[in-house]
Amino acid sequence: MEFIDTHTHITDEAFAGCEEEVVARALEAGVSKMLLADIDSTERDRMFQFAEKHPGILFPMVGLYPGSVGENWRDELDMMLPYFSERVVAVGEIGLDYHYGHETAELQKEAFAAQLELSLHYGLPVNIHLREATEDFFLVLDRFKGKGLRGNLHAFSGSAETFERVRKYGDWYVGIGGVLTFRNAAIAKDIAKIPLDRILLETDAPYLAPTPLRGTRNESANIPIIASRLAELKSVPVGKVAEVTTNNAKNLFGI
Repeated sequence: MEFIDTHTHITDEAFAGCEEEVVARALEAGVSKMLLADIDSTERDRMFQFAEKHPGILFPMVGLYPGSVGENWRDELDMMLPYFSERVVAVGEIGLDYHYGHETAELQKEAFAAQLELSLHYGLPVNIHLREATEDFFLVLDRFKGKGLRGNLHAFSGSAETFERVRKYGDWYVGIGGVLTFRNAAIAKDIAKIPLDRILLETDAPYLAPTPLRGTRNESANIPIIASRLAELKSVPVGKVAEVTTNNAKNLFGI
């Protein structure tokens, strides 16, 4: 079976000194490709340098994470531009996050819209981080309706209704990770209403390790645990989950 982790942070400080072992364990577990989500200019060079060591396995995105958006967000976007000449598979992770307050909400929306423009300019999908900002997310998306935006809602834990809503905007998927395995996770109920051909697997490593590893450092090698839980909830063989989600990732990200 082949799996793809569509959202991980292998060059995060949590993996300092053991990045190669993390990749090796993922490959051994059947995770053939890993997509590296970008945060901001502080980590980008390290991410690209590490990806260059693993061609065909590690694929970087470029983006400004909403938690990194400040008054200098335009400067951050300018620093992103040279990287689009490299092998980039998505603009991400980008989006809106009001979990810690609305102080930067307007800046986040401006930065988000600007990066959606970049995705259209470069013909790339978007990888969306969305937390406690659903209505503003759709308000921004409305400005781009009919323009061919495509992408995925990463770490999706929303409702089936939210999924159906975003589908109206084009070719959209949801990224399902370790939260699916948590006790009483709402997404475990809603996943029945989301077609398998709209689902991607991800870890968001080093965060959100699946049960029974919850609370430990997550990594791409744990993708089969998530796949097994998804197969159980969908009442299909895990091989079917592997096949369909892997094809979904290849189709969306062109890998």
